Amino acid sequence: MSLRFLLQPIVAGAVTAVVGFASSFTVVLAGLRAVGASPVQASSGLLTACVAVGLVAILLGVRHRLPIAIAWSTPGAALLVATGVPEGGWPAAVGAFGVTGLLIVLAGLFAPLGRAIAAIPAPIAGAMLAGVLLDLCLAPVRAAAEVPALAVPVIAVWALLFRFARLWAVPVALAVAAAGIALTTPAGALGGVDPWPVLALTTPTFRPAALISLAVPLFLVTMASQNVPGMAVLAGFGYRPPLRPVLLATGAATAVTAVGGTHAVNLAAISAALAAGPDASPDPSRRWIASVSAGGFMILLGLGAGLATALVLLSPPILIEAVAGLALLSALASALASAVAGPDGREAAVVTFVVTASGVSFWGVGSAFWGLIAGALLLLLLKARRRPTSAAGESPAPGGTTAAPGSTGTPDRAGTPGADQTGAADQTGAADQAGTADGDAAEPATRPV
Repeated sequence: MSLRFLLQPIVAGAVTAVVGFASSFTVVLAGLRAVGASPVQASSGLLTACVAVGLVAILLGVRHRLPIAIAWSTPGAALLVATGVPEGGWPAAVGAFGVTGLLIVLAGLFAPLGRAIAAIPAPIAGAMLAGVLLDLCLAPVRAAAEVPALAVPVIAVWALLFRFARLWAVPVALAVAAAGIALTTPAGALGGVDPWPVLALTTPTFRPAALISLAVPLFLVTMASQNVPGMAVLAGFGYRPPLRPVLLATGAATAVTAVGGTHAVNLAAISAALAAGPDASPDPSRRWIASVSAGGFMILLGLGAGLATALVLLSPPILIEAVAGLALLSALASALASAVAGPDGREAAVVTFVVTASGVSFWGVGSAFWGLIAGALLLLLLKARRRPTSAAGESPAPGGTTAAPGSTGTPDRAGTPGADQTGAADQTGAADQAGTADGDAAEPATRPV
């Protein structure tokens, strides 16, 4: 394998880690503080979450040779902010984190859940991904209006390099953003920041009230807002990883590192597109290198969490979001192409996209989950409406010809941008998916080529 083919996924992995860390670590810190953590305990939680995420990403990527990106639960951290300090304080919250991990492990042992997730149609998965990515992809526009002196140079450098040296477009844009932050930061603003990692272990306590108010909702939000969309994102790029080892690994990592303050480890959703998309590698079989390198870089970010946290906190939040949006534009284009590639189910895909992009949540569950539900229900309704016509057998087509039963006239998508990401489109009920929750034998429903 040449250095060039290794360099691209490694750079994509670095971008995945930086974007994933910078775009949501403030939510994690706020959530941990909200449930009773001291500043030192919250910093420890961020460190252990980075290490857990990195180790699981490396383990799963090397084991399955698939771009399985791992992250912490950002919706779960937002849930912590809304919940507040549970009865029993921080030790009870730590106990609830551990129970959340055990519940994720139990979900991995329940095979029907994996089969249900693997059956998501590719147009629905692509539309959900597009809805998830849309808001971040709009951030460069907002940043250009709110902080033009910082954002416009970043966008201009990205555009030029995207044209002439696409591999380096996002990394150099990140460097320009960092330079802008450094130039606009008052002298001495970083003084007193401890760049060394801090590990503060807490003995957990198990209070029924905390388990009911925190552990169960955190488990449900993590599954619905991270693991289900995460599997759908991978399906949208043509990958079908086995769900059981993913849930077992992330659940065990959550349970073990909860004493350090980790609230939940799970499949990545938004940042997964960076490791699984075409920018990670032109060869889909090498994109697992991006998720593995992302795990390594996430551990490094955790080890230098103090300095990295201070640097990003000193920047306008919209600037970090703008860089993330630039990095995800190609993934958004591929997701939209997958969602509307064929006429069958196009309306359902649009409904999925609209509901997901709305950003609404019900009962603490994010819009990505409800977008999948809305699109799936409409798809079932449309299929039920068409069933009487198809049951009649062959029917005359316009012009006097006879349409073959089951023919949809869908154009060949081989030339569609991101075509390797739509190969799982019609495997929604195939028998080869039956094992996706049952062990290591499962592979992508359609192996990307």
